Amino acid sequence: MKVTVELSDQEMAEVLELTGERKKGPAIRRLMEEALQQRRRAQIVERFLSGTWGVELETFEAEGERDRQRDQQLTP
Repeated sequence: MKVTVELSDQEMAEVLELTGERKKGPAIRRLMEEALQQRRRAQIVERFLSGTWGVELETFEAEGERDRQRDQQLTP
């Protein structure tokens, strides 16, 4: 989909500099993709911090406890 965007020369120069692109179209696309990716990450962080989403690490924690016990037995 094509979209028309109005930017000042200064803003466009900054977009080109930030993205490292040499052409305007790819620079705008890259900046948009990075902004979407950043927002998605922020949403995941918010869900994780609020407790609405999480990761179960039961086996990881159990294995860690077994490792600690084994280490204690091996230590003189």
